[in-house]
Amino acid sequence: MEEKFVEIDGNKIRYLESGSSKKTLVLVHGLGASSERWQYVLPFFESNFHVIVPDLIGFGYSDKPIADYTIDYFSNFLKKFLISLGVEQTSIIGSSLGGQIAAEYTSSNSQHVDKLILVSPSGIMKQSTFALDAYIMAALYPNQQSAKNAFETMDGSGKKIPMTIIDGFVTRMKLPNAKFAFMSTLLGLKNCDLITKKLENISSSTLVIWGSDDPVIPITFADDFVSSIINCKFHEMRNCGHTPYVQEPELFASRVLEFLNNQ
Repeated sequence: MEEKFVEIDGNKIRYLESGSSKKTLVLVHGLGASSERWQYVLPFFESNFHVIVPDLIGFGYSDKPIADYTIDYFSNFLKKFLISLGVEQTSIIGSSLGGQIAAEYTSSNSQHVDKLILVSPSGIMKQSTFALDAYIMAALYPNQQSAKNAFETMDGSGKKIPMTIIDGFVTRMKLPNAKFAFMSTLLGLKNCDLITKKLENISSSTLVIWGSDDPVIPITFADDFVSSIINCKFHEMRNCGHTPYVQEPELFASRVLEFLNNQ
């Protein structure tokens, strides 16, 4: 993957890019994450697609302006980002917050989205969970112990979390305005309307993937997405938590590629 930067509304936005296919695939990370969150599945996608992985504005190593980080703000950002790169047609994978952003964008731009994959998306759940609380604490007080606790809780498998994931999160959350962007996004999520009605506007073929043991956004919320989107399939990732593409990257990529390549 090649690291690149583009300027959007005066803000420097970082993204990773790889692959020479005419078919584009955009991966959108979740709250407090960065493009590195997708590192385990990228090798499976780059031989089939032109892969673009942005650090959302406010996160990763993209600029973090003082702004209201609402879902509309992120959706408009995604639209401007794709336009700036000359991407007219793409498939999109969005995880958690990234799933809600991808769904919001697609609800108004289905003609530009070939296929949509939502991984444990936010947008329906309004209350917090123990795992989300642990993650918020790690973001506000970023150190190895708080981050380790948060990622182990979100994973739920009992397996050891790689230190690269923990240290990367701590480093990013200590960047200027990182905490502000994180908390502004949380408030934006809390105060936004449920995404249910907008899901009905999505005409792109959609796949919803959810970890059976997700402690952050429980799988019970999956039905709201599957039943609201016109052309939607569902796949449960057994024995996985909030990020199945981290826990079972090969299996996750296999299911996604099957969906993307099926005409």
